Amino acid sequence: MAGREKRRSAAALDGDEQRLRRRQEEAALLLGRIRGLVRWVVEEVAAGRSPSIVIHRYRNYCSAADASPPSPCGCSYDAPVGTDVLTLLHKDCHTSRLNVLLRVLLVVQQLLQQNKHCSKRDIYYMYPSIFVEVAVVDRAINDICILFKCSRHNLNVVPVVKGLVMGWIRFVEGEKKVYCIKNVNAAFSIPVSIEAIKDVVSVAHYILVVEKETVFQRLANDKFCERNRCIVITQLAYDANLLCVPDIRWLGVFTSDFEDFCLPDCCLLHLSPEDRRKAESILSRCYLHKEAPEWRLELEAMLQKGVKFEIEALSASSISFLSDKYIPQKIKQGRHI
Repeated sequence: MAGREKRRSAAALDGDEQRLRRRQEEAALLLGRIRGLVRWVVEEVAAGRSPSIVIHRYRNYCSAADASPPSPCGCSYDAPVGTDVLTLLHKDCHTSRLNVLLRVLLVVQQLLQQNKHCSKRDIYYMYPSIFVEVAVVDRAINDICILFKCSRHNLNVVPVVKGLVMGWIRFVEGEKKVYCIKNVNAAFSIPVSIEAIKDVVSVAHYILVVEKETVFQRLANDKFCERNRCIVITQLAYDANLLCVPDIRWLGVFTSDFEDFCLPDCCLLHLSPEDRRKAESILSRCYLHKEAPEWRLELEAMLQKGVKFEIEALSASSISFLSDKYIPQKIKQGRHI
């Protein structure tokens, strides 16, 4: 048994080293491409020419009308639906956008060279008079990701706030051991650098992803993981392509939950005109008609009744209703989409 454990540990170590080596190779390749682009722009300007950079535009859904037969679906993650040409030739918004893109590229180049991380807000404060607002930096980062076909993770640009995790898991972050499993109700910060995580061990039956930190804290206070062998995590919304989980299911809250769980009327909120516009816009997306019809039915029910309620409203029945009844019951009964 001891020999088997040693071989397993050695295999895990080899896997960690291979991932680190692959990450280093990818960073070196990306750094070379960034340097090449910046060098080309400088050479073009020095020669009196106006460099132009083409940024493709993408969309990951089209409207139901566009996707209905005989018209093929008009959305794609891979095929561009248009282009923006950034140039210094004309004094317009594209000139400013190119200026911002090059400045952000220089910051990213430094991050990759020094193997450091920073947030988009950190980048903004390097040239606040030029960037004007954080949203300008955010757009430049998106442009860079499209230009080099990479993610923010590859650029070493990270969110300001880390996610949280608790439950039946342990892992190593660099040289630090994170033993959530010793106190399954305690919250730990998720490491910024994924490559720093290794030796992951878990005995959880499932992973529960919650959107709001308030809900996470409610579950922690109710010792949810102590009574349910699971991992609870706030999954950050940035860089969704890295976080795709094909088998993930939507647990709720659903419009039908209001009646099924006999929630009081005080939990209901009337839909605002903006709520209705958003819901109707989402309903027009092609994937709700082809891939997620059950999601469409929930949205239609919400619009028909004209009301909504937040997940925090589940506490109206009792402070621990979410932990004691709602989540366990929905998981046990398979009431998810």
